[in-house]
Amino acid sequence: MEKRISGTTGLLGLIGSPVGHSGSPAMYNYSFEQLNLDYVYLAFDIKVEEVKCAIESIKTLKMRGCNVTMPCKTAVVKYLDQLSPAAEMVGAVNTIVNDGQKLIGHITDGQGFVANLRVHGVEVADKKTVVLGAGGAATAIQVQLALEGAQAVTIFNQKDQFFENGQRTVEKISQGVPDCQVALLDLADELKLKQAISEADILINATTVGMGNTSETPVNDISVFHSGLVVADAIYNPAVTQLLSDGAAKGCQVIGGKGMLLRQGAEAFKLYTGLEMPVADVEKRYFS
Repeated sequence: MEKRISGTTGLLGLIGSPVGHSGSPAMYNYSFEQLNLDYVYLAFDIKVEEVKCAIESIKTLKMRGCNVTMPCKTAVVKYLDQLSPAAEMVGAVNTIVNDGQKLIGHITDGQGFVANLRVHGVEVADKKTVVLGAGGAATAIQVQLALEGAQAVTIFNQKDQFFENGQRTVEKISQGVPDCQVALLDLADELKLKQAISEADILINATTVGMGNTSETPVNDISVFHSGLVVADAIYNPAVTQLLSDGAAKGCQVIGGKGMLLRQGAEAFKLYTGLEMPVADVEKRYFS
């Protein structure tokens, strides 16, 4: 790769902590090389207290932009010049684009999730959706569903530290997308959960339940799963969670989270370059 770096090579990167495990540098640099683009992508370990200086450095170094991961996704917001509609509603950013005059914050997590649904033939417009979880990824998905025309977004979450975040999400969607029916309910209310799933077109798990090699699932009673239901999971490890296995056993279409990870990166790539990431090649090389 060093042979293609020159005095004109543009810099992009990832900020957050830790970042040593990230696959983003390999994915982006491979894509730049495939499309003969004069960019290089690096990862920078940035703590929350270092965010202000990191954002100033984007302008100082004339970086094209950067991705943002935990724990910096919300901390960067106040240092940016402009936010996309989705980032404004979510209150977090995972992609910053430097247009030469201002820094614009975007959130592509929800876009990546919806794009992955679309790749599998599932559109969200006019659909009734149930989303489990009220954390950062869940919020991005909920907002994107509303922005893309979902008829209803029903959020279920435990009454924990994220429940209040779910309440704020309901308020923001109600104000920003008034045609979308949005509600927040307690995940412990099994009767309401069963009723919502029985009426839903799409069920989405955006909690951490099921992550890793575990038989845990956020939905214990799958009697209301029906053949017209799409069951999707934001978790990508394992590729087939217990929830997806249960959904498949009931005749549901099931969609794993690995595609979300790939396609949120592809959405950011397009924001940086104006070009489509070579998704098929990247998927074969890094996600198979």
